[in-house]
Amino acid sequence: MRPLVLAAAALTALAAAGPARATATDPPVPQGLFLTVSGDQGSWMRGELLRCEPGASGHHPHASEACVALDGAQGDMDALNPAPEMCTQVYAPVTVSASGMYRGKKITWQKTFANACTMNASTGSVFRF
Repeated sequence: MRPLVLAAAALTALAAAGPARATATDPPVPQGLFLTVSGDQGSWMRGELLRCEPGASGHHPHASEACVALDGAQGDMDALNPAPEMCTQVYAPVTVSASGMYRGKKITWQKTFANACTMNASTGSVFRF
């Protein structure tokens, strides 16, 4: 019975302490989008951090073009301008995701495409890495 009373007292003390607050020693919230591309059932994965503020930066090989595409879509991943591209009907699914901050807007997005060609046609340079 005594351990139960001690556990209840500890939980009450934690609840009374209130929510945690950021301090000067906390790391800053990362700015930019972490983009990933993965194969069927996560058989492989690669990712890049894309930053568009104050200018395009990061290790993304097409950072400038990707930022321009995101600007055109106002950060809406579903509104990226698709490219006219002929793709095969081969089913080799790829899943892409984007999470983070884009120009002050929080982004959490994921979509699966039938293959890499349809992904590239739909997302342009954003996931081309």
